Amino acid sequence: MNLRTVNVIISREYLTKVRKKSFLLTTFLGPIFFAALCILPSLIMLMAEDRGKKIGVADESGIVMPYMADSKQFDFIDFSDEPADSLKDRYFDLGLDALVLISPLDTVKKSVSVSAYSQKPLSVDVKEALGRNVNNAVEDYRLASYDIKGLKQILEDVKADIPVSTYTMDDSGQEQITSSEVYMIISLVLSIVIYMFIAMFSAMVMQSVIEEKSSRVVEVLISSVNSLELMFGKIIGVAAVALTQFFLWIILTAVIVLAVSPFVGMDVLTASAGMQGEQMDMMAEGFGVDPSMMDPSGMTASIDAISSDSQISAIMSTLGSLNYVEILLSFIIYFVLGYLLYASLFAAIGSAVENEADTQQLQMPVTVPLLLAFFIAFYAFKAPDSQIVFWGSMIPFTSPIVMLARIPFGVPVWELLLSIGLLLVTFVAMAYISAKIYRIGILMYGKKTTFRDLYKWLKLK
Repeated sequence: MNLRTVNVIISREYLTKVRKKSFLLTTFLGPIFFAALCILPSLIMLMAEDRGKKIGVADESGIVMPYMADSKQFDFIDFSDEPADSLKDRYFDLGLDALVLISPLDTVKKSVSVSAYSQKPLSVDVKEALGRNVNNAVEDYRLASYDIKGLKQILEDVKADIPVSTYTMDDSGQEQITSSEVYMIISLVLSIVIYMFIAMFSAMVMQSVIEEKSSRVVEVLISSVNSLELMFGKIIGVAAVALTQFFLWIILTAVIVLAVSPFVGMDVLTASAGMQGEQMDMMAEGFGVDPSMMDPSGMTASIDAISSDSQISAIMSTLGSLNYVEILLSFIIYFVLGYLLYASLFAAIGSAVENEADTQQLQMPVTVPLLLAFFIAFYAFKAPDSQIVFWGSMIPFTSPIVMLARIPFGVPVWELLLSIGLLLVTFVAMAYISAKIYRIGILMYGKKTTFRDLYKWLKLK
């Protein structure tokens, strides 16, 4: 392979892509999008609250209405003296947003039933507020029924919320306070970022190959350079474009956020922190995940822990003790090798088809390990030394993502070296296989490629 020729192809690939309008648009619109992701959620959460809702309450139990306290969101109007049927008949004349009917108190079950009527479906905020107030009233009634003086205060006093202080010890026995939540967040961020980059940039290589093949430009190129030089020149050229765009995104996003924050106000950016735990539970339920899986080592607990003043010293100590050089070098190594591995496979897929619609079947064996790696890494912080996470960090097709998720928790040097070695060997083997497919597939037209065809191409010398 002629390195000078490869360098020419890299330069051509790089300059061709960075001069495109699409590159300029995504480069400058991307930071605006990322900055919006940082700022808009808090603004939306604050602005999406119900305001000034008029809610009529007919309380036949006699215990709930005192708990219906007015707020900025809700105005509770007492209609307890009027018959429920009459209120329902006059609902539209009363100008209410909702009418709540509370049944007489069931002295046996020590409970009530609640029905809410409205012209439009009740919002989640209204339903939660009603449920919270009614539950508080019923709980206090039940406590009072035991006729034990100060029972409510006793129950409050016995509740415990004791923080667990965690320390790490080095070989000399030196102790250092740490925060598991910080390790968890760094683990998640690293795995998400490297997954996104490998998947996005590798797909970019495949798309570039398909474009050149469909436009027949590749026929001209292949007459001047061999297929191996063309494939690696394209892979490295796209990597250079991707890294250029990535660093520009980081710089421009930081500039935009810093420029906007004085006008938005940092208090707005942090005002919704108290709602994050509830939002995470709702998201977990929406995705069919048990919210308890998010506690206490999950995202909900981490947000509460990090916002607590008692954890500040642990957080600062943890951030100060992190081996940033190891993390940065590991990220670069695993990104480069992981990208080269998957980019070579995606380049082979791109060479074997004539349009993106034909890639679905051939992509499956490549994308499944990538997705599997992401799911393993997403739970790596719960048990970074478990069997599935360990083997996920060793198997070359999943190690770029899973190993990065483990690194913040500490990985023995031999495991790191073995993982990198296996990844490097696998990349060389897959690059050889991909080059053989690329050499033949790039000039094949008029027939939909199957796995049997790929096998035949590999057997050719």
